[in-house]
Amino acid sequence: MLALLHTSMVHVPVFNALRDENHPGLELRHLVYEELLGRARGLGPAGAAEATRTVISEITAEGATAVLCTCSTIGAVAEAAGAELGVPVLRVDRPMAAAAVAYGSRITVLAALEATLRPTSDLLHEEAAAAGREVSLRPVLVPDAWRRFEKGDLEGYAWAVAEAIEEVEDADVIVLAQASMTPGAQLVPSKIPVLSSPRLGLEAAAKLV
Repeated sequence: MLALLHTSMVHVPVFNALRDENHPGLELRHLVYEELLGRARGLGPAGAAEATRTVISEITAEGATAVLCTCSTIGAVAEAAGAELGVPVLRVDRPMAAAAVAYGSRITVLAALEATLRPTSDLLHEEAAAAGREVSLRPVLVPDAWRRFEKGDLEGYAWAVAEAIEEVEDADVIVLAQASMTPGAQLVPSKIPVLSSPRLGLEAAAKLV
């Protein structure tokens, strides 16, 4: 069984649909802990480390053989907890970051939440170093996006992301820092490749089960 650690309910139907489309028969268990993101926003990702470790320990004790963390903000502490516990834990944006580095050196990172910019940038530099590449990152916080998300205005949220995508120039690839930003990429055409994490992340995590 693959456990998915979320910090928002919005991800549950997204990953169920991807499972049904690409990985039929894969058993998923969804766990939503919004408070982990709250801790990370208030105290930094390290502030959510112990609580994240406890959650992962409980998940695996209940039968999960691997964990996919769908929150980019706490992804690094989730992977670290997995290493400590001897449990396969994958942050959902790692496969996306590896793919982005392969596209080219100029990477624009769009984020809806400021707390995600640093973790995503660190991950991209990590994957670039592993691939022996140099990258130049341009982080962009999408105006008003997270406020719309928190209000439940998912359509407005997606359009805010889409508008930010349209404004990007001089990049080899665009990275969407949050899994929840994915619908925005489907609203507008882009000459620049746009990468989001859900599909790539689930594909990689399915191989861990």
